[in-house]
Amino acid sequence: MTITFQKNLSADFNPDRVREIAEGLQALDGPLLPILHAINDRLGFVDERALPIIADVLNLTRAEVQGVVSFYHDFRRSPAGRHVVKVCRAEACQSMGAERLITELETAFGIKLGETSKDGRVTLEPVYCLGNCALSPAALIDGKLYGRLDAARAQAQVGK
Repeated sequence: MTITFQKNLSADFNPDRVREIAEGLQALDGPLLPILHAINDRLGFVDERALPIIADVLNLTRAEVQGVVSFYHDFRRSPAGRHVVKVCRAEACQSMGAERLITELETAFGIKLGETSKDGRVTLEPVYCLGNCALSPAALIDGKLYGRLDAARAQAQVGK
């Protein structure tokens, strides 16, 4: 999968900012996950170049940090699109048309599930249960929960 962005956020990598975040949270019990979440939230993703800095601050190996980042799917490894559409794939949503919704969104956005559009506008991701089963199919669009969602309504939310 090749992802191209109009603005490469990775070019804006600031090792001092990563170190500041890591050092600010290192006193917590079990600080690695809070540090990774803070970097993911504040910088938009966990840049590969952040791993040795985090390892240094926490006196861990780079492999230990890499293992945690790769284990948890919530940590982005590259920048997301300006709009993030997370479609629920749990059983209730599947029974109410989530797979059809995904297929329609893949066609509309020109990407597959797990990809970001070449213009960096939309990222389409799977999620497993949003707790909105009574209103299936459900999705999070830019962090807002939508139920009984169809492709037209999803596209309207991202401005297409």
